[in-house]
This record gives sequence, structure tokens and C-alpha cells, in this order.
Amino acid sequence: MSAGHSDAHDIVVQATGVRRQFGDDVVLDGIDLTLRRGEIVALVGKSGSGKSTLLRAIAGLDSGHGGQIEVNGSRAVAFQEPRLLPWRSVRRNVSLNLKGANAAGRLSRANAAERARDALHEVGLDHRVDAWPLTLSGGEAQRVSLARALVRDPDLLLLDEPFGALDALTRLSAHDLVVRLWEQHQFAALLVTHDVEEAVVLADRILVLADGHIGHEVAVDLPRPRSRSNPVVVELREQVLGHLGVSSYAGHD
Repeated sequence: MSAGHSDAHDIVVQATGVRRQFGDDVVLDGIDLTLRRGEIVALVGKSGSGKSTLLRAIAGLDSGHGGQIEVNGSRAVAFQEPRLLPWRSVRRNVSLNLKGANAAGRLSRANAAERARDALHEVGLDHRVDAWPLTLSGGEAQRVSLARALVRDPDLLLLDEPFGALDALTRLSAHDLVVRLWEQHQFAALLVTHDVEEAVVLADRILVLADGHIGHEVAVDLPRPRSRSNPVVVELREQVLGHLGVSSYAGHD
């Protein structure tokens, strides 16, 4: 979906004048952000620029901000740490997110189990349904986290550096998985990342946060999936790195 689509019914997030201050430290200073259905937006910036602070405010996990944030529809969050409960099986970790999923406030145990299995099938973990979290690899645990976020078919998926702890090859596989899930569900997504190439490969727009503001916006008008060797991808990566004040990907963390 084009970021320029103007139908108000497609707006999933409308944030206006968002401000967050911790003591004397102003982290967000009047942020405006619109996110539309089917759009992936990446937030990049140096450490302490307020990326995760903004995501947490949109997720409803931080009520101490000023300004207005309106989210139209349901939302789910996946963090860098999968945060799985070690005393529950993979399936039961995923089905935990189904509490209150119907009008009566609950699903039957059988229906919840079926929904959880379907979500795990989507992320390629049919064979790990009954496994314990401590037996999972890092990539598997992160896929369970995505299944748990997607099991209720959210309108908005919030991703807070979900691939930061993965090795390079597992991270590439996770990127491909997110694109496939996005193609199936067409959720809106807000991705916080330190990895500029990740932002270019996944997002429709990249917002560069600095000094409490969105300093730059870079549009990525390329079909998915995107090759990292595509000259346009390389050029956009260098453009974003320039906005961050660094001259090469290797020098950015």
C-alpha cells in the first residue's frame, strides 16, 4: 500500500504532538506520526533518541506521555527478548494471548489450542508445538514470539528490535518471515531497529529520530522481497546512514 493513501478509514495510528520527558530529559518533543493499514514504518536513530519510548507509548505501555495517540483496531507487540514463560509449552505460550479474544471474554480450550497451532504453523513451528521454551533456539523463540503476537490477527504489529539478538543468517530468515506474514495479514507495522539495512529491506518509510523530533523521512518505493544487493537498497541505506551522521554501514550500531 502506498504511504500516500489518503483514506481516513485506513489510518491505524494517528499520533499528534507526542511528548515524553524523564526528569529534565525531553526524549520526545512533539512527535507527529500517521501509520496506515498495510504499511510498515521503521524508526531508526542513535541510542537514546526515543525510538522505543515512542513505540511503548503507541503500544499503550506508557501512559506518561503528552499529546494524543489514537490507535484504530487491535495491537500486538514483539520485543527483542521473546519473553516466553518457561513453565508453559510453546502452544500454551501462544494461546495465552487469546484471553478475552471473543465477545464472551474467552475461547474454549480446544479453539484456543487450534488457533495457537495455526499461528505456529504460519511461522514454521508445527514440530515444536509441545516443546518447552528453554529447548528452543534463539530464532525459534523469536518465531514463537511473532506467533503469539499474530494469533489474534492484530491491526497493528509493534516490533521493538525483535531481531537484534539473532545471528546474521537467522536474522535474514526472520526478515523473510515477516514479509511473508505481512503479505498474508496486511497488518500495519511499526519497527524499531538499529539496523539500517533491515529498515530498508522491510519498511515502506523510514523515520529518523533525533533530538526528540522526526528529523528525516525516507520513502522506500520498492516491491518486496528486496535484495540487499539491489543498487537502490544500497543507495537508500547510505542515505539513511548519512542522516544518522555515519558514512558506512560497518560504522553504524
